[in-house]
Amino acid sequence: MKVLGIETSCDETAVAVYDGEAGLLAHEVFSQFDLHRAWGGVVPELAARDHIQRLLPMVRATLAAAGTTPAGIDGVAYTAGPGLIGALMVGGSVAESLAYALGVPVIGVHHLEGHLLAPMLEPDPPPFPFIALLVSGGHTMLVEVAGIGRYRILGESLDDAAGEAFDKTAKLLGLGYPGGAALAQLAEGGRPGVFTFPRPMMDRPGLDFSFSGLKTAAVVAMRGRELDGQGRADLARAFEEAVVDTLVGKALRALDATGHTALVIAGGVGANRRLRRELAEAATRRGARVYYPRPGFCTDNAAMIAYAGYRRLAAGERQGQAIRARPRWPLDELAPITN
Repeated sequence: MKVLGIETSCDETAVAVYDGEAGLLAHEVFSQFDLHRAWGGVVPELAARDHIQRLLPMVRATLAAAGTTPAGIDGVAYTAGPGLIGALMVGGSVAESLAYALGVPVIGVHHLEGHLLAPMLEPDPPPFPFIALLVSGGHTMLVEVAGIGRYRILGESLDDAAGEAFDKTAKLLGLGYPGGAALAQLAEGGRPGVFTFPRPMMDRPGLDFSFSGLKTAAVVAMRGRELDGQGRADLARAFEEAVVDTLVGKALRALDATGHTALVIAGGVGANRRLRRELAEAATRRGARVYYPRPGFCTDNAAMIAYAGYRRLAAGERQGQAIRARPRWPLDELAPITN
C-alpha cells in the first residue's frame, strides 16, 4: 500500500509517499520561516495562504520523486489536528479531494501521533513499549507508548512548552524568529556558571513541566544589564542548561516509574544537541537506550504523517468525506490498532 501524506498543521508545508513494503519513497518540506520572521511569530492567515499556494505543486513534485503517479496511490493521510484551523483545512481539503477523485481511502492523522511514530522510519526503530519525551514548539509531555494508539500521558507542561520558552527567551536576546535553534547556537559560545537558573518543578514529585517561570527568570537576569555578545551567549547557555536538565531529569523519572528501558525523543526540540548528548549519557548510566528520529523528522514533516496514516489504513480504519480539522485534539482519544 502506497500512502500519500500531507502535513499543514502550522508553518511547514510537507508531502511524503510511504510504501508499506519499500518504506519511505520521497518527502518534501517547505518552511515558512522567512514569511513569518518579520512578525516575530506565526501569523495564521499568512500560513494558510502559503499552504494553498505551495501544496499542489509539492504533491506533484513528491509523487514524481517517488517514481509514481496519482493512480499509483492507495490511500491518503493528512494532519487533522492539533494545529491552526485554517492551515489544517487546507491540507484536509486537498487530501479529501484527492482521495475522492482517486477512489481511495483517506484518514486524518493526529499530529502528535505522527511525532511519536517518527522513529519508526529509521533503520533501527524502538521496540514497544517505550517512554516518549515529546518536545515541540507547542507541546512538552511524557507519554507511555504501549503500541499504536495505546498512549498514556504521564506528565505535560502546565503552561509554556519548552519550545515556547526557547523562542520567547531568544526574542528577549534579540535573536528573532524562529528562536530556538538560534539560542542553542548562541549557547555553544557561552561560559558555564556565569548565570544560574532554576530547574522548574524538579524539587517536587511528579512528571509535569512548567517553563513560564524560567522565561521570567531570564527577564530578571537581564534587568539592569547591558549584555555584550559574550554576556548574551552566557545567558543563553545557562537557560539551555536549565531546560535540558529539567527535561532529562523528568525523562529519567518516567523510566524509573515505569521500568521501561527504551526512551524516544520526538518533536522539534528533540534536535537540540545538548539534549541529545545529556540524555544519551544519562540513559546509558541507567541501562536504558535512547532513540531519535533524524533531525529532519524531529520538526514537522509529512513522512511521519504518511507512516501513521499507513498503519491505520492498513489496519482497516476509514473515514468519510467530511474534512476533519481539530485545533485541539487530546492524544488519549485515539483508538488503538491491533496490527
